[in-house]
Amino acid sequence: MIVKKETLRENAKKLLNERGVTLDDMADLVYFLQNDYVDNLTLDTCKANVEAVLEKREVQNAIVTGIQLDILAEEGKLLEPLQEIVESDESLYGIDEIMALSIVNVYGSIGFTNYGYIDKVKPGILAKLNSHEEGKVHTFLDDIVGAIAAAAASRLAHSKPN
Repeated sequence: MIVKKETLRENAKKLLNERGVTLDDMADLVYFLQNDYVDNLTLDTCKANVEAVLEKREVQNAIVTGIQLDILAEEGKLLEPLQEIVESDESLYGIDEIMALSIVNVYGSIGFTNYGYIDKVKPGILAKLNSHEEGKVHTFLDDIVGAIAAAAASRLAHSKPN
């Protein structure tokens, strides 16, 4: 049985909201990435590009998978040593970034550079998600959100004439 696209999309959006991430948060990140390059850029345009990225099944799959792993880590339900690795967001783990790159890959090479930059500076919601608040695990979510923003920024860049 194949999960209906509408069910997967709505579940992904619901999980993002439950974890404290809104479309506006991600639109702010897109604006941060593209404001210097796109004349008269609006948050509505950024939000429309985020919504378009969220329509991709690959993105929805990454969201539900990554958030589920974060939740299981919060509940202490992963096998060791994975539990400690995910719970502490170990810097050499890298699987969280690999999952994020599967999102970025949908929109080309500019997405990779945007993702690397935003992952390094961690503006807006990314700073909050990466704060390692007691009892919260966002090992996958912070990278997924950054990747969605990078993909949306890439989509926006590709839609503008040179």
